[in-house]
Amino acid sequence: MNYDLLKQLVAVTATLGLYSVLYKENKFYRFWEHVFLGLASGWALVALWTEVLKSGWWDKMLGASASDGNTASMGYWMYVVLLPIGLMGYLVFSKKHNWISKIPIGMILGFYSGQQFGAWMTYYGPLFTASMKPILPNQSGFFKPADAAAGSVYGSEALTNIISLITVLTVLTYFLFSFDVKGKLLKASSTTGRWLLMIGFGAIFGSTVMMRFTLLIDRMYFIWIEFIKQGLFHMK
Repeated sequence: MNYDLLKQLVAVTATLGLYSVLYKENKFYRFWEHVFLGLASGWALVALWTEVLKSGWWDKMLGASASDGNTASMGYWMYVVLLPIGLMGYLVFSKKHNWISKIPIGMILGFYSGQQFGAWMTYYGPLFTASMKPILPNQSGFFKPADAAAGSVYGSEALTNIISLITVLTVLTYFLFSFDVKGKLLKASSTTGRWLLMIGFGAIFGSTVMMRFTLLIDRMYFIWIEFIKQGLFHMK
């Protein structure tokens, strides 16, 4: 048995072990679950250093010399102050000094909260703008051609924008929790918003299920085609 076929055999065994939980909880699944968690933890530690700490802290602290066409950069030794602050977080495992771990946690929460003020507008600002679409067509045709000029609104696009506007307004009225919704118009709008939310959640759930089936189809293709048909039946 060659090395490539051995790797495929281990991968097939791991796949069957993880999918065996669909039958019931068993030790075979537990074993491969722990293998996966161990590999994921090891990979996460390496990725933490190579993708976060090294580029975001170590290289900036030491600087870089001119090599391989890269320009030299001066190191900032003040970054060394971040090391004891980060190590304070591990004192959460100490019963006597676990209060010290709250210092870096508080600093992270403070910086993160301040950053989110700008990130919130950066993310949601374009959504506000995108919800303000023209609902009246300015062209005679219904369907928009491929070579349509910028700013032209055809009937199909106007209809889509009207549906989008109704969805936004009705969903917003559903979240009016500050006072009782007694008017017939608001009640109807709130009910419509609830149904539209359920349709949206259903579409999200459906796409999640389809992604799971895509993963299942990929693994079954690996087992039946790449391993059994192309691997076992073509062993030399």
